[in-house]
Amino acid sequence: MQETDKDIFAKDAQDYLPVFNRYKIVLDHGEGAYLWDINGKKYLDFLGGIAVNVLGHDYGPLVTAISEQAKKLIHCSNLYYTQPQADAAAKLVALSGLDKAFFGNSRASTRTRLTPRNPRSSRPGTASTAARSRR
Repeated sequence: MQETDKDIFAKDAQDYLPVFNRYKIVLDHGEGAYLWDINGKKYLDFLGGIAVNVLGHDYGPLVTAISEQAKKLIHCSNLYYTQPQADAAAKLVALSGLDKAFFGNSRASTRTRLTPRNPRSSRPGTASTAARSRR
């Protein structure tokens, strides 16, 4: 038997640290720009999400790309080299006009890596200069 939304809210309240408010909706699945909750109610997904794609749900080309990548590697630390990361960095540099690209999982980790010890020593046109200019 499928749990009800009230069961899921109670289980969540017991184990999940509530650091922000959430909507009282238990999402079950999506297709394109639509989502359905566990009760079958359909919603138009206006929220692209936080640190996620905005290509919709069950989007065929994305599902295929993720599936193919998952057969190889799902996640690798920046401590190692991968061809997709080198390719993505080259494309970002070409499109942005900056000298280098850096991949981080948060603004804080990016600032930590990109802010030089002496901020005046940063060369113009580097990602660290761009990061400081947005503060």
